Amino acid sequence: MKNLISMRDLSKEEILYLLKLASQIEKGEVNPDMQRRLAALLFFEPSTRTMFSFDTAMKRMNGNTIVMSGTKDTSAKKGESFADTLQTIAQYTDIIIMRSPIEGAARYASEVVGIPVVNAGDGANQHPTQALLDLYSIQKTQGTLENLKIGIAGDLRFGRTVHSLVQAMSLFGAKFKFFSPTFLSIPKNIKEFLHEKKIRFNEFDEDMDIKILSELDILYVTRIQKERFASPEDYEKVKGSYCLTKEMLSHVKPNLKVLHPLPRVDELSSDVDDTKYAYYFQQAQNGVYMRQAIITILLGGV
Repeated sequence: MKNLISMRDLSKEEILYLLKLASQIEKGEVNPDMQRRLAALLFFEPSTRTMFSFDTAMKRMNGNTIVMSGTKDTSAKKGESFADTLQTIAQYTDIIIMRSPIEGAARYASEVVGIPVVNAGDGANQHPTQALLDLYSIQKTQGTLENLKIGIAGDLRFGRTVHSLVQAMSLFGAKFKFFSPTFLSIPKNIKEFLHEKKIRFNEFDEDMDIKILSELDILYVTRIQKERFASPEDYEKVKGSYCLTKEMLSHVKPNLKVLHPLPRVDELSSDVDDTKYAYYFQQAQNGVYMRQAIITILLGGV
């Protein structure tokens, strides 16, 4: 693995190795040392968890980071090309971790520079590091990744975390229940991928049915992303379409865990936080261990 751009680039064996390494790092069985290594965090879109967890991951391994948030104070404002910016930064650092609103930006970066590139989210396309920490969270809570029933609710059209997670879990025989407004349904290319892999799924454009929720092992809730809409009017039509409450979890399986990539808006009630099903803050913590594992593998630390 020279770069991490898309979940479709990873085999099942590579995923399982990453999960194993993250577990070993969390337990203190492996202690990677990134002393004298430097990571460039290039975030051209806002981020809290992804940027801070990568920063934390690098520093916990004795490494360091430089951060670019947007292009306001850079030579891009003088007309410097994206390629020139990337190649310049590559002279100073050992790895580039990049978030961009432009789909394909991370793959382009990996073709321009000679150091590892990690896709920290590219538009509505992919978010592979989120998918890997999601898989780690699922494995920790369920004891397996195989043959699970997974519900995914919210913005399935623009949700890059959803696209990456679906592609990853398809390797483990998951069965999916998709809940979304018709306008935000799972994209055609993802459905074609699932058909090709013979993965079973159902789509629902109404409220999350309690009977269906009772069948699930994992419920993955996502917000409807205002920033992805071309017009405020389109967003107003679908905002608040779903809200998971504590009451809706009254008949779920004991092993159910509710995941959310965060941030949340109005799709996940705070009364879920105190239930045994809530796992989204632990999920965020798991991101540090997984991102330590990713950096370690890409920089040859194990």
